[in-house]
Amino acid sequence: MALLVNLRHLEKESVRLQGPLPVSELDIDDLDELVHVRQPLEYDLEVQKLDKSILVQGRLELTLDCECARCLKPVAYRLELEHWACHLPLEGEEQVPVANDCVDLTPYVREDILLEFPQHPLCKPECGGLPRSAPGRKKSTGGSGQTKEASAWAELNKLKFK
Repeated sequence: MALLVNLRHLEKESVRLQGPLPVSELDIDDLDELVHVRQPLEYDLEVQKLDKSILVQGRLELTLDCECARCLKPVAYRLELEHWACHLPLEGEEQVPVANDCVDLTPYVREDILLEFPQHPLCKPECGGLPRSAPGRKKSTGGSGQTKEASAWAELNKLKFK
C-alpha cells in the first residue's frame, strides 16, 4: 500500500494523511552496510491543491537500525523530518505521474529520507572503535625487554620452507 493521494478529494478541501508506511513500500532496505530500515515510517501529512500543483507538508519519522562505523555496536538512530514539505507540479515539464486520479507520494518521501541517512553512524561521539589488542593476539617481548604486539608478519617469518 503506497502513500497515495486522490486528486478528486483535494478539489473540495485539503486532505490529512497519517499512519505507518510499511518498510516494503519504501524500498530502501540494505542500501547501506551500516544502516538498516526494519521499522515502518510514521507520517502525518497535510496535502492541499494549489492552482496547478499540490503541496504536501508535515512530519516524517523513522527509526533506523544502525551499526557504529567505528566499533560495529548496534545503535538506533531516530530520523525525524519535523517540517517536511514537497511541492509537486501537476502540469508542465516536471509534472508528477497521475494514475487513476491518484499521485504516489512514496518516491518523494523515499528520496528525502535517503538524503537524511547518517553518513557514519556512531554509538557515541567519543567512540574509540574496536579494541587495539584483539583476543587471541599474543604479546611478545623483544630483546630489550619491552613488550610489543606480535604481528602476523613476525609469525610468517618463523616459517621454514625447504
